[in-house]
Amino acid sequence: MDDPFELTDADTRPEPSAPPATAGGMHLERLNETQREAVESIDGPLLVLAGAGTGKTRVLTTRLAHILMQGRAHPGQMLAVTFTNKAAREMRERVAQLVGRPVEGWWVGTFHHLGARLLRHHAEAVGLTPNFTILDQDDQVRLVKQFLDVHEIDDKRFPARTIAGVIQRWKDRGLTPDKVTLNEGADMADGRILALYADYQARLAQVNAADFGDLLLLCLELFANQPDVLVRYQNQFRYLLVDEYQDTNVAQYLWLRLLAQGHRNICCVGDDDQSIYSWRGAEVGNILRFEDDFPGAKIVRLERNYRSTPHILAAASGLIAHNEGRLGKTLWTEMNEGEPVRVRGVWDGEEEARGVGEEIEALHGKGHALNQIAVLVRAGFQTREFEERLITIGVPYRVIGGPRFYERQEIRDAVAYLRVTAQPDDDLAFERIVNLPKRGIGQATLQPIHLLARAERISLGRAVRKLIETDEIKPRARKSLADLMADFERWRGLAEMVGHPELAETILDESGYTTMWKQSKAPEAPGRLDNLKELIAALEDFDSLAAFLEHVSLVMENEDSMIEDKVNLMTLHGAKGLEFETVFLPGWEEGLFPHQRALDDGGTGGLEEERRLAYVGLTRARQRAIVSFAANRRIYGTWQSAVPSRFVDELPDDNIELESAPGLYEGTSAGFGGLEDAADAFVSAGWRSRRRRKAVTLEDTDWRVAERKAPAGGFEEGERVFHQKFGYGRIVAIDGEKLEIAFEKAGTKKVMMSFVEAT
Repeated sequence: MDDPFELTDADTRPEPSAPPATAGGMHLERLNETQREAVESIDGPLLVLAGAGTGKTRVLTTRLAHILMQGRAHPGQMLAVTFTNKAAREMRERVAQLVGRPVEGWWVGTFHHLGARLLRHHAEAVGLTPNFTILDQDDQVRLVKQFLDVHEIDDKRFPARTIAGVIQRWKDRGLTPDKVTLNEGADMADGRILALYADYQARLAQVNAADFGDLLLLCLELFANQPDVLVRYQNQFRYLLVDEYQDTNVAQYLWLRLLAQGHRNICCVGDDDQSIYSWRGAEVGNILRFEDDFPGAKIVRLERNYRSTPHILAAASGLIAHNEGRLGKTLWTEMNEGEPVRVRGVWDGEEEARGVGEEIEALHGKGHALNQIAVLVRAGFQTREFEERLITIGVPYRVIGGPRFYERQEIRDAVAYLRVTAQPDDDLAFERIVNLPKRGIGQATLQPIHLLARAERISLGRAVRKLIETDEIKPRARKSLADLMADFERWRGLAEMVGHPELAETILDESGYTTMWKQSKAPEAPGRLDNLKELIAALEDFDSLAAFLEHVSLVMENEDSMIEDKVNLMTLHGAKGLEFETVFLPGWEEGLFPHQRALDDGGTGGLEEERRLAYVGLTRARQRAIVSFAANRRIYGTWQSAVPSRFVDELPDDNIELESAPGLYEGTSAGFGGLEDAADAFVSAGWRSRRRRKAVTLEDTDWRVAERKAPAGGFEEGERVFHQKFGYGRIVAIDGEKLEIAFEKAGTKKVMMSFVEAT
């Protein structure tokens, strides 16, 4: 079989003197004016700023076909970079359709694919042989684990997956071990991470392997050490085309810039307003400095949108205009005006989910396809309330880009602890968590437990109770099991004295499970902790632990069916590149969106990326976009007043319609005399003053404002009060604006002072 990476004559033969026929330029007739300009500007560096829904893919494929049809290059003299294999396949297919024949021998694919193809040719120059192995992430982590042991680095403090992630980020920045400084984090792993990185790279060479980061890093090393090789490829590739340029990292940027120095015919297509992957190493600065990197570069802005209505585009453009780090463009369309972006204030997250569910039902009743509806959240834990609501009303849904809430690893683990507490003979749950976190209970310990359980036809838990009284199990494991069984007995006793949410929190804390994730340096650890907190909050909605566990069982039975028409739930990050008729954007509140972690870690840059994320969310919608925020949000079991996101205030007045869900002001400690007072309260809850006048004009909105008496002079311990959700109770303790109240039916809760009234 021929080597698929072997250079052919077509890669290096000279440019033909005359172009072939182009079928009358029919391939250009379907383009608008700026699209055609981007396709026909084939000489010199070109940056195509392609706004959302502006026909970027059509421009990419037509440009490639145009170069071939004009005879400006042979397939082997063209390099086209995509970010996914799927995009590469689609590009090949569409170009073949345009030119009327399969295109053979050209260089099209992802950075990793093209880097591997190039390295196969020159493997010996970087210490490998052409048949080198490419390690996947699991192989990489296992190899790192070996060197943690060699260097006697505690893998609990510095997990192998975390160290592998650090190494990958260095490679994404083009940093070999000799280029990493202490300022780059080389003091990690007790100051031995650089030695580990160097040993890891040496071991890869010894076993003739490379990881994904090496596929470009070794290319950069090759170009630096073998300038003749670099010149060869600079001469070969007459035309370079790069998709999603705003998502490139440093190594990818350097690789492209070097290859483009030959003919300088590089076309980068991207959207600086959709750069949302800095946490993956993407550098928005790559696209912002294109003109500096390639003097004389031409910029073509694709601004005519074929996806969304004018109101949606204007709202998104007005929002993103608040970013300073951008090249700038304004999307427009010839579509009908459509609906304004609806901005809805609700009382709490539960009402938000209920409102979204009701609107989905109404839309579906009018013939709207469910698979053309999306609920886009900022954080994964937000999907729970929407999942619960859609299950309740019987609307099928799918979670894209991740498992459903109750299918997530940390949630399954936590529920297993609760199941064993409530049902001591639940073998499946017991086996899942018996060594989680690690307690030194391996297969050698579990084997005699299983044998006894089968022989006496008893549960694993009962078998353990018998075996810990014997010497069948080694002392260390026996003690771990005895401690675990004692913990379960204590938790069962505690269940009779405390509420089930408090019990669950105690179990997760005392078992060490929460601590395990707190100590983990894995990038997903903070999100898993958020989900665990959300689980505790979810327990508040059930009368007992048994009722909750039954609910979970029913939810898990609601697996994917043969129904294809389903509502889409996903994070905003996962929605990039997708589009839907109707998009719901819940949770637009300060601290949630923009996310507080992004603000703390990234400062102004973090805020601007969060704003780009909001822009991406809005531009996923074709016909309608509904933004919502809650006046109150239960954050992991504690009610807090929520302030609307600054992004809400940045939406242009002329393109939005403000709504207040029924009952928004019910439960507040102040009485409102009418719509004007309600608008004042809306402002005091976080709206900017310029919103007030417009809110007052919404005469068709159902503002149901409850007349409530404000307590005279504050609250005192022992005072009897009323809460809209939890009913009557007495104040046990006062902490600033928070009250601890012993409710007559709901037990002791911590609530915000503004949520209760004197009786």
